[in-house]
Amino acid sequence: MGRDIVVATPSGPVNAWRADPPHGAAAQGAIVVLQEIFGVNAHIRSVADGYAAAGYVAIAPALFDPVARNVELTYEAADFERGRALAAELGFDRAVGIVRATRDLLHGEGHRQIGVVGFCWGGSLAFLANTRLGLPAVSYYGARTVPFLDEPLQAPMLFHFGADDASIPETDIAAHRTRQPDAEVHVHAGGHAFNRDVDPTHYHPDSAAEARRQTMKFLAAALR
Repeated sequence: MGRDIVVATPSGPVNAWRADPPHGAAAQGAIVVLQEIFGVNAHIRSVADGYAAAGYVAIAPALFDPVARNVELTYEAADFERGRALAAELGFDRAVGIVRATRDLLHGEGHRQIGVVGFCWGGSLAFLANTRLGLPAVSYYGARTVPFLDEPLQAPMLFHFGADDASIPETDIAAHRTRQPDAEVHVHAGGHAFNRDVDPTHYHPDSAAEARRQTMKFLAAALR
């Protein structure tokens, strides 16, 4: 069962959802779950809970807290625009600082094998957590990564894309392969947010299941 915690960060206290493995189970590692532009909502909490059920400590920091606290948005157009505005106001530098603080909290508890898994905007942040913090990272359909692709990887990296994602054209996927040749890249049937199981207009269950299998294999190797 997950619970709310607070992470001390350079941008002030940030709320987070924390999920731990079942009682008595030794953690296989720890994962920082990075939200979409919709905040730490029911979907992101369920993602964290799923990693905990698989044996990982999972923490999803509410990245928008420094600019707007306790944000949980819907997938309607008005909330989409608000989420984009909040992401722009926060900026990637402050977001990386929050990821660093979450990593440090886990380090302080004795966890040494720590990775990140991010979705959409959080997928691009996951890449930066790799290049700037040295954390193994999984990026699901991060559409804002291309401007940063010349930053060298510091740890294993896995990218997931949807074949029909209008926000990430084939040329962008090709740029990931060309400019980050050491990364693992998978392209799945479906479009953007194919893993978002609370959103039937985007969810592609077969692709979500395959990406999950690939992600768990990646994490088992990267965090061993």
